[in-house]
Amino acid sequence: MSDDAIVKRLKVIVKENGGQVGLAAAIGVDQGFISKVINRKQEMSYYLIRKLCFQLKYSPEWLILGTGEKNINKPEGAKLITEIQMLRTEIDILHARMRAYEIELGEIKNGRLEEQKAG
Repeated sequence: MSDDAIVKRLKVIVKENGGQVGLAAAIGVDQGFISKVINRKQEMSYYLIRKLCFQLKYSPEWLILGTGEKNINKPEGAKLITEIQMLRTEIDILHARMRAYEIELGEIKNGRLEEQKAG
């Protein structure tokens, strides 16, 4: 999700919130974390987007896509955050299921190899 435009918008947020130290204090993260994202040493994460949207009321649509209003002033903004959370949860569930299937497939393959060796 590390996109030049998103980082550019993050820089706007940093400026509006008293620099990296001020922003870090406002959302409860380490200043170094914000610095790494700005300097593209770390990707912009869902964790950071969520904090910016929930705690500082920036619009996820503006932050991610660069469209719409910058701040959440309408119920639609809150609805969008909820939808993003639901999608993120679904993705996490799908990743867990994929991992379980990968483990199961590995066990099946190992079982077949054991059978071939014994037979």
